Amino acid sequence: MHIHVLGIGGTFMSALALLAREAGFYVTGSDTNCYPPMSDLLLRQGIEWVEGYEACTHAREASLVIVGNAMKRGMPVIEAMLDARTPYTSGPQWLAEQILSRYRVLAVAGTHGKTTTTSMLAYILHEAGLQPGFLIGGIATDFGTNACLGQGAWFVIEADEYDSAFFDKRPKFMHYRPDLAVLTNLEFDHADIYADLAAIQQQFHYFLKTIPPSGLVLHPRDDVALQAVLARGQFSRVQTLALSGEASWQAELLDEAGRAFVVFYEGQAVAEIHWSLIGRFNVENGLAALAASVYAGVEPVCAARALATFSQVKRRLEVKSDAHGVTVYDDFAHHPTAIEKTIQALRQSGRHQRIFAVTEFASYTMRMGVHGARVAHALAGADATYLLSPTAFSLHDQFSTSKSMPRVFSSTEDIVQAVEAIVQPGDAVVVMSNRGFEGIHQRLIASIDRKFNCLRT
Repeated sequence: MHIHVLGIGGTFMSALALLAREAGFYVTGSDTNCYPPMSDLLLRQGIEWVEGYEACTHAREASLVIVGNAMKRGMPVIEAMLDARTPYTSGPQWLAEQILSRYRVLAVAGTHGKTTTTSMLAYILHEAGLQPGFLIGGIATDFGTNACLGQGAWFVIEADEYDSAFFDKRPKFMHYRPDLAVLTNLEFDHADIYADLAAIQQQFHYFLKTIPPSGLVLHPRDDVALQAVLARGQFSRVQTLALSGEASWQAELLDEAGRAFVVFYEGQAVAEIHWSLIGRFNVENGLAALAASVYAGVEPVCAARALATFSQVKRRLEVKSDAHGVTVYDDFAHHPTAIEKTIQALRQSGRHQRIFAVTEFASYTMRMGVHGARVAHALAGADATYLLSPTAFSLHDQFSTSKSMPRVFSSTEDIVQAVEAIVQPGDAVVVMSNRGFEGIHQRLIASIDRKFNCLRT
């Protein structure tokens, strides 16, 4: 059976393509600007795609078209598909019907930390010998992929609240029917889909209604937005997560940077973790993943051993280079909270003398200035900020009370040159974007290399 995937370069749709290929389907795809690491992953699996949405042959001839949520009426490939009466479906619906129906589902939802927590949970189950299937919104370093069918009873999935397709406006996670839901946190995002936080909370309320009474919801005790969701109805067992005070599951930091912590369940110490990750947010992610794995039958000590060897997900404070004493990071942070926590984690790690933030406002929510008032605070922890020129709102208005204005550039090449001029050994350059950023990471690395090689000659 031939499946054609529209939007195959996205993290979710590429994962569907890989699962379909592994399940025995012939898979092709279409996309624009399909860039690494997803393009590399598809190439390694031998999955072909065409650039753009003008070529319609595959879509007309396929047995089924899986339509990504970025597709719209008016695109030639969509119009050709409809005229040819080719069967089509949304990605989440295909996943639910063809894949998830075989498993018990562990879903990770929330605004921040989904990808890392999903990766941690899948890795714990893998190391415990449970052979889970998984779908992750990024490439898990320990697996070298973002999706796998697995041979066990469990499927771990990153559960997104974004809509499913132009003809299916339900959030993706409404299709998944999990036994367990990890709720990492909840803030306003996806302003192109939701009018306000209350609209997102409504969908999370519906999501919780899909969990059976024998299931479990894990959530941070102090997240006010999630508290409001749970106050509207609890339909299954609920356990809380916290870094201090009373909670079902608690993590006690053994160092400020988050490189070690003790896990408590109902007040009793059950595991101790020492790992290479930094940041309180990663401790929160690890605590949630460990608690979820216990629901799946893993002993806490076994989960702790797995987390001790867990490797950071690609594009989540991923070290791209540390040549010449300058560390270049790639990070997916694209929301003020994530930006602030990323910079804070680097500061608390004590690894670097100075931290330079290189960022672009790539998401619709950020480009429209929805979080404009919080951007200055989020970036305040950096020693300097280099920003690709944003749109739709005035930086001067938002940074008027900040200690320093970001340096704004009209091109990525200008950013590269500015960073090269100032960077010294001991510095960190953290690139934050949820898109490709025109390959700025490698260009920064190359320019830093040229600078220090020239100084030696």
